[in-house]
Amino acid sequence: MILSLLKSKIHCATVTEANLHYMGSITIDEALLEAAGLIAGEHVHVVNNMNGERIETYVIRGERNSGCICLNGAAARRFQVGDEVIIMAYAGFTPEEAAGFTPKVVFPNAQNALD
Repeated sequence: MILSLLKSKIHCATVTEANLHYMGSITIDEALLEAAGLIAGEHVHVVNNMNGERIETYVIRGERNSGCICLNGAAARRFQVGDEVIIMAYAGFTPEEAAGFTPKVVFPNAQNALD
């Protein structure tokens, strides 16, 4: 049996841009990606704490230390600059792997930087 567990989470980041005319995805500051153990192309769930919207998309690497959290494509209609979001990735684990696993969770400050 494979269990789906939280692998990585960026908790309460702030949307810095919403780009309707991009193909889709979420662009995330490279420093946040590394801290959370996320990689470009990875499947993520994004929750908007301001309006309850939830989407699934994939990650694009943003400029390091830029603070970038940009919702691209259709998601730009559901996320606005200044919205607080939670970005989560899940992975499959055997019960044995799950027993000893701890997800990586990062808590960026108001500028989406790590203190």
